[in-house]
Amino acid sequence: MKSSKDIHFDPKRRAFLAGITSTAGALVVSGCSTTNGEKAAEPEPQPDRSYVSMYAAMPNERFPIPAVDVSKVNRRYYRQLVDDPTGERPGTIVVDTRRFYLYLVQPRGKAMRYGVGLGRAGFEWSGRGVIQWKQEWPTWTPPAEMIARQPELEKYSAENGGMAPGLNNPLGARALYIFQDGEDTLYRLHGTPEYWTIGKAVSSGCVRLMNQDIIDLYKRVPTPSPIIVRHGARPIV
Repeated sequence: MKSSKDIHFDPKRRAFLAGITSTAGALVVSGCSTTNGEKAAEPEPQPDRSYVSMYAAMPNERFPIPAVDVSKVNRRYYRQLVDDPTGERPGTIVVDTRRFYLYLVQPRGKAMRYGVGLGRAGFEWSGRGVIQWKQEWPTWTPPAEMIARQPELEKYSAENGGMAPGLNNPLGARALYIFQDGEDTLYRLHGTPEYWTIGKAVSSGCVRLMNQDIIDLYKRVPTPSPIIVRHGARPIV
């Protein structure tokens, strides 16, 4: 066995190894830098393709619905299946006005959760009711109290036949009507093209969902179906 002093270091080999070390170091440095020495910019996060598909255009509707720009909606308000936080029986709709969520309770401890936007009327009523009636592309008739505040809406009064269905109709593509003790509460779950208002309090309306979401909810909810609105007394902000 040779001792360390018996090992011969070839000067040419030493230079070769030094060159490899230098080159490897340069590669490591260049892997996280741009050519001008600055850190490379992080790529912009892209929306999940499944949500882009979920909120795609719906050209086969009576009034073709444009796609939602999902980048303008907080992802927490995208439609999704979650663990049920309500404890209610399957088939029950629960609106949580503090968190801007609507839950449709499913079997086996799950719930379909939707994001909602809330208007003044959306904060005025709470309690238990029944989805007694639902309508595709509904006519909108503003209540007398709203017409008193906004006289320009008189042309859409019940006496004048209301506002015809369409993309600009405040009830959107679908509406679900809440009754309590056999009486219409004037409280609605309805669609809206103003998807950027989901998760927010706005000046008017009840409980609004993106048109794609209200269509999905409409298909899942038979009449009559129980509904609970919680924390409805929260003031508008």
